[in-house]
Amino acid sequence: MPVAARRGPEPVRAPADGPASAPTGRRFPNPRLTGLGGGLFCVAAMLLLGALDALLFGSSLIAYGVLFLPVCVLTALWVRPGDLLTAPVALPIAFGAGLFPVADGSAGFLGSLMGVFTGLATQAGWLYGGTLIAGVMVLVRRVRWVRARRRRP
Repeated sequence: MPVAARRGPEPVRAPADGPASAPTGRRFPNPRLTGLGGGLFCVAAMLLLGALDALLFGSSLIAYGVLFLPVCVLTALWVRPGDLLTAPVALPIAFGAGLFPVADGSAGFLGSLMGVFTGLATQAGWLYGGTLIAGVMVLVRRVRWVRARRRRP
């Protein structure tokens, strides 16, 4: 019985109508984070921004609060649709974690902890505002996602 001739791998051919056109403008990243990934992102971002605030602005709590708002927006945008409701939960934890570099830690650990509690009490407006922004964004995204799922067969 003759042995069948072996063929090599098929060459990759371009489609007949040419390659798909790539978008010409610059696009923003579109990551899709899990609930845990979104929480880790916002905690790491706030720790980094808190350290930068302590270095550049001398531990300004106003600057820290302003920097918290874009982290809230990015977290609400980058969490994948299935984990949307976890994004607003992680934000207050990230705000508190990022206060450690900003808080006055001249009296050791307890002094630093007291500075974190003072920061949470005096900067609650930024905390509530950022969490509210993220919550509204998450609810809008969730409603749109549920409606899109209902339309599919």
